[in-house]
Amino acid sequence: MSLKNDIIDNIRRHVQTEYDMPEIRLEAVSYDNPLSEFVETSRFVGGDALILKDGEDINTVIRTLYPDAVTIASNMPEITVATCNPDEADDPHSLNGIDLAVVKGEIGVAENGCVWIPQNVRQKAIYFIAENLVIILDKNKIVNNMHEAYEHIADTGYGFGVFISGPSKTADIEQALVIGAHGAKSVMVIL
Repeated sequence: MSLKNDIIDNIRRHVQTEYDMPEIRLEAVSYDNPLSEFVETSRFVGGDALILKDGEDINTVIRTLYPDAVTIASNMPEITVATCNPDEADDPHSLNGIDLAVVKGEIGVAENGCVWIPQNVRQKAIYFIAENLVIILDKNKIVNNMHEAYEHIADTGYGFGVFISGPSKTADIEQALVIGAHGAKSVMVIL
C-alpha cells in the first residue's frame, strides 16, 4: 500500500462526525444581451468578433480580413478560401507555417469572450500553430457564463477540447504584454 493510501485511511479512521455536502447556489453573472457582451468582451481580451450580416459571404469576409494570408487551413466544406485541409496532415509539425486556420466553435461565453472548441480536426495542433485563427460560431450559441458553458458540454463525451479567449498572450513581472507568444497572434470570431 502506498503512503498516500496510508494517510487517507488514517484520516478516515479518525473522522468522528460526518456532514452532508452543502447545497451550493451560484449567483453567476448574466447579461441582458449575451451576444453584444460576447463581442465586447472578445475585443477586451485582445481578439475580435463580428456578426455576419444577412446575405454576406463568409469567404469574402475572411479574404477581406486576411488579404495577405497565403496558406489557409480548414476542414469545413463551406470555407472555400481554404488552400489546405488540416485533416490531410499525417504529422502535426507539417502544419507549421499556416497563415490562417478557420475552425468551428461550439459555444461562446459572454463572461470572458471564450469559445469552446471540441477537437473537430484530425490534428489539434492547428488551433495553436496557425499564425491567425478564425472561429466560426453560431450566434445563437452564446451563453452568459462558464457555469452555463460547462452544463452544455457536460454530457457530450468529447475527447479533447479547449476554450480559447482571444489570441495567445503572456506578461512578465515587468508587465510587458506579448501577444501571440504561445499560439495564434490574432483570433477573430465570426458569428
